[in-house]
Amino acid sequence: MGWFSEDIVTMEDLFQHTLQDIYYAENQIQKALPDMVEKATDPELKRGFKKHLVETKGHIKRLEQVFKKLKKQPKGTKCPAIDGIIDEANEIAGEVDDKMVLNAALIAAAQAVEHYEITRYGTLVAWARTLGRADVAKLLEANLKQEKATDKKLTGIAKKKINRKALVQGHAKKKKMVARAERDAATLAVGIPSI
Repeated sequence: MGWFSEDIVTMEDLFQHTLQDIYYAENQIQKALPDMVEKATDPELKRGFKKHLVETKGHIKRLEQVFKKLKKQPKGTKCPAIDGIIDEANEIAGEVDDKMVLNAALIAAAQAVEHYEITRYGTLVAWARTLGRADVAKLLEANLKQEKATDKKLTGIAKKKINRKALVQGHAKKKKMVARAERDAATLAVGIPSI
């Protein structure tokens, strides 16, 4: 079922589809987080990712409660958006050698995920209320609050130290690379006769 397929006719259909979307997304995030924990070198960032992995497992359980309240089987629907965000994060992380710059990239990737989740949960909470399902909205709101708190925590870690360290580290490394290239060029030029 695509976002605007003919299978989505009612608001309930749209709600159900979006619920399946975030359920799939949370499961993909749960699979991706251990890799982010492993790649993070900053202890605070590593702890934050570990904590969010535990929270993500809780988000999945809450979503399963939502499905149960709706008398539906928990089921995800493939979400190209979250797959793309996770793929992009893996690609960027694979291209970064410097540990501090990698930490900054991991935070940016994690915040892209958080922002996606925040939009989905915000929409689902509003729709659940519109559909008269305050019980479901309450569960979704709990996930939304945790996602917002995680995003705020990531911003704090980035502003407090990671971005500054990445900037300093990256500049120092680049200066060394330029100096080495200039030395190598000068060494080569010594043996070349001028015309």
